[in-house]
Order: sequence, then C-alpha cells, then structure tokens
Amino acid sequence: MKLGFVSAILADQTLTEVLEFATESGFDCVELMCWPKGKAERRYAGVTHIDVVDLKKAEAARIKEECAEAGVSISGLGYYPNPLTPDLAEAKVYTDHLKKVIKAAALLEVGVVNTFIGRDPSKSVDENWPRFLKTWKPLIAFAEANGVKIGIENCPMSFTRDEWPGGKNLATTPAIWRRMFNDIPSDNFGLNFDPSHFVWQGMDYVKAVREFKAKLFHFHAKDARVDRDRLNEVGLLAYPLEYHTPKLPGLGDVDWSKLFSALTEVYDGPVCIEVEDRAYEGNLELRQAALLQSGGYLAQFLP
Repeated sequence: MKLGFVSAILADQTLTEVLEFATESGFDCVELMCWPKGKAERRYAGVTHIDVVDLKKAEAARIKEECAEAGVSISGLGYYPNPLTPDLAEAKVYTDHLKKVIKAAALLEVGVVNTFIGRDPSKSVDENWPRFLKTWKPLIAFAEANGVKIGIENCPMSFTRDEWPGGKNLATTPAIWRRMFNDIPSDNFGLNFDPSHFVWQGMDYVKAVREFKAKLFHFHAKDARVDRDRLNEVGLLAYPLEYHTPKLPGLGDVDWSKLFSALTEVYDGPVCIEVEDRAYEGNLELRQAALLQSGGYLAQFLP
C-alpha cells in the first residue's frame, strides 16, 4: 500500500508546493484535484492542482517529471460533480469535463479517476436508473478506450437542503453497487471507498471491503463520529450533519485496526487521507498538521 492524501485540503497551494510537502512529510502519493478553474460551488470543491483543459503531452510530461523528482506518485485524479443533475445543460458541463480528466489521466499515465455517479435528489433510485445508464455506459466505455479506471466514491451527498432527500450521488450502498456493476459490467468501473460514510449510515464497512475487493480502485482514509445524544433528539431522517461530524482518522468511530486487518488481505492500492474535520480547517500549518497527524496514526496499520 501507498500512503498519501487528497490535495483538496491544500487548495491554496500550487502543485509544486503540494508535492514538496508530500516529499518532506514522507507521503508516497497524492490524489490531485482537477476541477475546472473558477469559484467553488461547495466545500472542498473547485480545487485545481492540475488544469486538464487542453492539457498537452508536453505539460503532462513536465508534471510526470516533477512527480518523479519529488518521489511522489499520483494515486488518482479527482473531480466530484453531479453528472445526473436534473439541469441537462449543467450535467453536460460535468460530463464533458470528466472526459477531459480521463484524457488527462491517460496522458499522465495515472490509472484512476475518482468521481461521483451523481443523482437527482428528488427522485428514487429506480427513477434515477435510466438516466444513470444513459450517462454512465458511454463514460465507462470512454474510460476503457483510454485505459483508465473510474473509482466512484460512496458519499451520499445529502447534507444540505438542496441535496435533500435523496442526495446527489447514487452509488452509496452495497445493494446499489451490485446493481450498478451488473448493469455496466466493466473491469474499469469500481470504487473509491470511504469508510466514514458507512459509519453514519449504520453499515458494515469491513463486510463491504471483503465483498467488493475486486472493485477497490482507491481508498479514502476519513473518519466520522456519530453524536448519539443528538441522534436520539433528531433521528436518522434529519440532515446527517445534525448528528454526525467528519473527523481525522482515529478521532471518530471507524475501527481502523479491524478495517485494515481486512483491507490488507484484499487491497494493495493507495490509501489517501481526506481531511474534512472542521477543527483542522484553519491556516495552512494546521491543515498540514492534520495530514501529518493522520499519516502518523495510519502508518501503524500499513504493511
């Protein structure tokens, strides 16, 4: 396994600065964000460490050389929009850019692009399904043609009123994953697994890791803490952020020892720390400290 981090937390740093920090801190890899340049629509979005728009071979070669000199690999390229938004013009912007990220991954010889399936939150899973197939069959075919794997993160994206009630990402549970992979059977279609989302949904992340071992393309190391007293007050039908909080690994309810006991038996890919713990969102030094603290904690579980 390679230990790294998701670059979104270092949004105010350049690619060179991100790689320098990774090198100095002993990280093996980084998942680099590839959002279009511009204003972020939500937290942790809109970060551009590689501008994939019109990325040329010469620039890709320069980036590869910079990574090689730093001794840090790119674990994957990250772009997490909602390709199934009901606004079709908006959805096309997302899918068009996702294709550019896939092309960039091929140029950079990066094997994985991480993203969301998307969802119309006002519709059920079944009602979203025809649109999912229409959108994702050609996207997966495009990824296959470029020799790139697609890792879907399992975050429900159902934290705010505009994402309610169904959330903006369809691929959130094992039942949906089985259906997804059955309807689009491809070796290039898999998961960017994040155990923290299973915590507040009350699901077994260890069982999922074992069952979907062949589909584990990338792994986000993030924790979550459920406030049981608050949950007793508002119930599971409240906005999830009313009763759970994203935390650094080791500060939440994930049993990392139990998880890595299973993970190390079935997975040998990148493990990238994702910082969404608001206690560590201050200045650059604090955010870097969060990565260092998390890396030190997780190192004890890695082979």
